[in-house]
Amino acid sequence: MKKITIIDGQGGKMGRAIVEQLKKQFPKQEILAIGTNSTATTAMLKAGADYGATGENPVIVAARDSDLIIGPIGIVIADSLHGEVTPAMAAAVGQSRARQLLMPVNRCNHHVIGTEQMSLNEIISCVIKEVEKCLKEELQ
Repeated sequence: MKKITIIDGQGGKMGRAIVEQLKKQFPKQEILAIGTNSTATTAMLKAGADYGATGENPVIVAARDSDLIIGPIGIVIADSLHGEVTPAMAAAVGQSRARQLLMPVNRCNHHVIGTEQMSLNEIISCVIKEVEKCLKEELQ
């Protein structure tokens, strides 16, 4: 089984939605939810994440041995999410051997040029399909 880590900040709305959909489609898959603040962590735990942690050190530790890291693109940009992502967090995620599924959320003055304008639901749907592909690769 792959180790899936979801990292989110602010209110955790995006992370919550991802956890809900992953648990719906892959109920036995364990999910670690890491919030850049306690509100985000709580939202993801309420959505069904198996484990939760908050802050810089959990991101650094999880980045070492996760197979998949899912979150907004800001998790690899120091000082993003209104300063919630520290330089150490961004470096840990960016340097991780994990496959990183980064969602192109154009906020906090970070705009990903060349991506389609998609709703959050459409972005999350794409993430779920990519996770499915990753989990199928494990079985082959």
